[in-house]
Amino acid sequence: MKSLKTMKPIFGIFALVAFIALVYISFRPQPVGVDLGAVTKGPLTVTVGDEGRTRVREIYVVSAPVGGKIQRIEARAGDSVIKDDTVLASIRPSAPKFLDTRDERQAKAHVKAARAAQSLAEAALARSKAGLDFAQTELVRSRKLNAKKATSKRNLDEAELNFKTAGAEMASARASLEMRRYELETAQAALIQPSEPEAIAQKGCCVEVRAPIVGRVLKVLRESEAVVEAGTPLVELGDPTDLEIVVDLLSEDAVKVASGAAVTIENWGGVGALMGKVRTIEPYGFTKVSALGVEEQRVNLVIDLADAREKWARLGHGYRVDAKITIWHEEEVLQAPLSALFRTGEDWTIFVANNGVARLKKVELGKRNGRAAQILKGLTAGEAVILHPSDKITDGSQIIERP
Repeated sequence: MKSLKTMKPIFGIFALVAFIALVYISFRPQPVGVDLGAVTKGPLTVTVGDEGRTRVREIYVVSAPVGGKIQRIEARAGDSVIKDDTVLASIRPSAPKFLDTRDERQAKAHVKAARAAQSLAEAALARSKAGLDFAQTELVRSRKLNAKKATSKRNLDEAELNFKTAGAEMASARASLEMRRYELETAQAALIQPSEPEAIAQKGCCVEVRAPIVGRVLKVLRESEAVVEAGTPLVELGDPTDLEIVVDLLSEDAVKVASGAAVTIENWGGVGALMGKVRTIEPYGFTKVSALGVEEQRVNLVIDLADAREKWARLGHGYRVDAKITIWHEEEVLQAPLSALFRTGEDWTIFVANNGVARLKKVELGKRNGRAAQILKGLTAGEAVILHPSDKITDGSQIIERP
């Protein structure tokens, strides 16, 4: 019994020590699990980009040359066309419209005025012909008298001048008469009604619209038979083997791009990326409303495809692509993952993993893209950095890498 009484204090001491150890283990700081990245040296490329569209470099919109009734267009998108040979459409010119009472009276008055003007021109021609005959007679008489020394050289010169002047007046009167005749024909044509023989004869003729280039039909704008006005667009033509890409960039990104910059074209539907080159940066910006309803100033960039036609042969006019345009590139750049960087006041900082302890360092950045940033000062190659640091991590925190 004495031995049991002697052991009780010892058991109590052991229990107290175990309890204290358990409390310490439960409440002591645990290392924070983190994901680690590395500071490396290698190539770094900075790009800007956006969604773009392919388009045929030269698009020809074929329009109706005359107003009239167009027959149904049989051409379909994708059909090949040959310059001056393929008939795209046939148009029957419109018959003259019916004249109401006022228009008919005006047209008849124009005819009468044209006839009066023609009579006036005929009289002017007769007068000028008489003047020419008289001038010719005077010239013959002056030449005979001058040959006999019966008149002066000045009188002969005046007779020749009068003859030439009379000839010019007669030519002018003849041209005026021709003009008046054409005006009379025009005025008479305005009186033609759709039921008259001239209008019926016109219905039998058709104007054929032929392809102006060698290429393919991109789009039929007017397929069904209909009455069209002159200038109505009918068909779009182009060469789908001659494509370019148009990308509209934010104006603040466009000013960073140089003509001739390399372009990587992704998400175009084929295997791998395509390469291109900026050909033109348009000097005129425009306003575009984004999907969030924000007005943005944008600029169109025109890009030429650099890869062989066989690689992008399945692309066509108006296809969607993603274009990334290179604005800066270097091969040997000290860089850190962008996800490891964060702001502390006005400075860029980063947590470096040092033997299981997080150490805060201030760094100086250079160029950066969506994945990495150039480190100008503060880090060395090979250092481990904490990615996506949480608010549980401070300078000196115990850390452990997640498996």
